[in-house]
This record gives sequence, structure tokens and C-alpha cells, in this order.
Amino acid sequence: MVGAGVLSLPYAMSKMGWGPGVVAMLLSWIITLFTLWQMVEMHEMVPGKRFDRYHELGQYAFGEKLGLYIVVPQQLLVEVGTCIVYMVTGGKSLKKFYGTVCPTCKDIRTSYWIMIFASVNFVLCQCPSFNSISAVSLAAAIMSIAYSTIAWVASLMKGVQPNVDYGYNAKSTADGVFNFMTALGDVAFAYAGHNVVLEIQATMPSTEEVPSKKPMWNGAILAYIGVAICYFPVAFIGYYVFGNLVEDNILITLEHPIWLIAAANMFVIVHVVGGYQVFSMPVFDMMETLLVKQFKFPPCFTLRLVARTLFVAFTMAIAICVPFFGSLLGFLGGFAFAPTSYFLPCIIWLRVYKPKRFSLSWIVNWTCIVIGVLLMTVSPIGALRNIIISIHNYKFFS
Repeated sequence: MVGAGVLSLPYAMSKMGWGPGVVAMLLSWIITLFTLWQMVEMHEMVPGKRFDRYHELGQYAFGEKLGLYIVVPQQLLVEVGTCIVYMVTGGKSLKKFYGTVCPTCKDIRTSYWIMIFASVNFVLCQCPSFNSISAVSLAAAIMSIAYSTIAWVASLMKGVQPNVDYGYNAKSTADGVFNFMTALGDVAFAYAGHNVVLEIQATMPSTEEVPSKKPMWNGAILAYIGVAICYFPVAFIGYYVFGNLVEDNILITLEHPIWLIAAANMFVIVHVVGGYQVFSMPVFDMMETLLVKQFKFPPCFTLRLVARTLFVAFTMAIAICVPFFGSLLGFLGGFAFAPTSYFLPCIIWLRVYKPKRFSLSWIVNWTCIVIGVLLMTVSPIGALRNIIISIHNYKFFS
């Protein structure tokens, strides 16, 4: 659950201000915990059957074809988009680590750092399944808690900056509105675990006495406690200390103590390596199933090697072309993450369980749907506008 999106939360707070920012953070935590519970519950709602993929759940709710058309494009957008963002994050964190430990060394282009980060993923992407990356996933979880803690502890150690300003630093009213929209997407991006929930639950044994939803929900609760411990201090303390001067990655704003910031960036690198594997695994599953079933390729190591290598190369190329961390988060958070994390589980729940109109379940689900649709509508507009503005001043492959 805890991803690189946590690093942009103080920046998102600076674009929203204290009141709206705190509301957006808390509301997102509550809504996504609720929709996560729905997905865990729906995994085995049909006796004797397990929905091991998000699209299988969609097909059960909407029909064979429509379910695929609704869920698969959204899920692919989330997973491919996250892999691209993690490429950018890994490359920029490597560059920051290099600049921190060796400030007098020759500057190396961000593009090259992204390539260096990608080279690790070229190797690790050959792991066959989720179970085979459990050690990488554990390391990533530990690292994410470590760098989140460093981010807010280092901010506290730095103390509130002189002339700190919590007002909106937009150049115009329109600029402020679009930045606010993008910030909502940044918050949505931070809650990204729903797209692999069913795939992870599928790895758990299930019996009538102990269905998989029991240990899965225990794990989800633990994860969300971790999310609260990581997200809220980073967002609120980072904004409290730096105000509207905070960068879109809090670790770039922090300069001292040097050894601690270098360590935090290395933790980010380890985490996004693991995160990349988790989010790319369902894509590999879809790609290889399509190649074997539709195109009649033999399931072998060569197929896995070529298909996965091409995917990593594709995400690396896009990351090099569009390395705008904050705006990418805002765009993907709204356009891709809001549907799959905020309101698609609610729509499926209403479709399958059909709660009585104006009952508590009906009202809660429709409230989540309205909030999610608004989020999906406004945040990509603001982020896309910021990306277009950034491209004017950006030299490709620089």
C-alpha cells in the first residue's frame, strides 16, 4: 500500500491548504479502506469459486465482455502508469543519492539514471510469480516505512522554516484551481493497492473453516495502520515545516543531515524496485495469457524473457520522455486510480448485492461513487495542464 506517492503528499497539501488538505487525506483513507474491505469480501462471495483477478470480478458483475471492457483498461492504466512513475522515482532518487554523497562529482543526466534503475528491473522481472517476489516485497515494505519515517523526522529536526507561508503560491486564480485539482490526484495516487488485492488474496489458502478473507482482512487492517503512520505525519509535518515552498518530492526539499537523506533515497530505490515488480506482475500475467491463448505461442522461458523485457523497455522509454513526478501522479491518480480504488468496487457491490434504496449501504456506496467520479473528472484536467506547461520548458532526453 505505501508507495512513492507518500513523498508528494506535503506538496499536495501545499496546493490545497490546511482545511481541504486534511479533509482530502482523511476522506481518502476512509473511502479506500471501505472499498478494500468490499473487494476482500467479494473474493469468495460465490460458494466454491474464487475471483482471483479484478477483471474476473468485473465479468461476474457486468457480464463476460462488458466486464472485461470496463475493468481491464482501467487496471492496465493503473499498473503500467505506476510502473512508469516508479521508473521516474527510481531514476530521480538515484540521482539525488549520487548528488548527496558526492556533491563535487560530475552531473549525470536523469535519463541515464532511469536507464540504470531499469537495468535492475530487467533482471528481477523474470521472477515467475507473486510468491517468488515475496522477499523483494518484504524488503520494499520495510523500506517504505523507513523512508516515510525519515521524511517526517528529518523535517521535524529541520524545524519550521523562516518566513514559512501556508497561503496558495499560484500566479493566478486559474493556476491555483488547476494546482488544487492536480493535488487531489496526488492524494488518490497514494492509495493504489486495490489493483493487486485479489491477485494477492489468490495466493492464500482458503477452507470453509478459515476462508481467505479472514487473514487477508487482518493483513489489510495492518497495512492501513501502516498507511496512517506513514502518510499523515509526512503530509502534515512536511507541509507544516516548509509551507508552500516544498518540492513535489519531500526528500528533494530536505538537504540535511546528508547521511540520513542519502539513506532515505536508497530506501526509496529499494522500495520502488519491489513496487515495480508487484505492479508489473498482473500485466505480465495478462500479456503471457494473451500470447499463449490468442496467438498460440508456446509457454516457455523465451516467451517470458522477450515479453517482460519489452515491457520494462517500454516503461523506461516513457519515463525518460515524461519525467514529471508530481504531474504524473496527479494525472494517473485521478484518471486511473480513482475508478479502481474509489468507486468501481462500490458499483460492483451495488450490482451484485442490490442493497435496498436509501439504506445505509446504498447511501455510503453512492457517496463513494460521486466523490470518486468527481475526482476522476477534475484531477486529470489540472495535471494534464501542468504537464503541458512543463513540456514547454523541458528538453527531451535531458
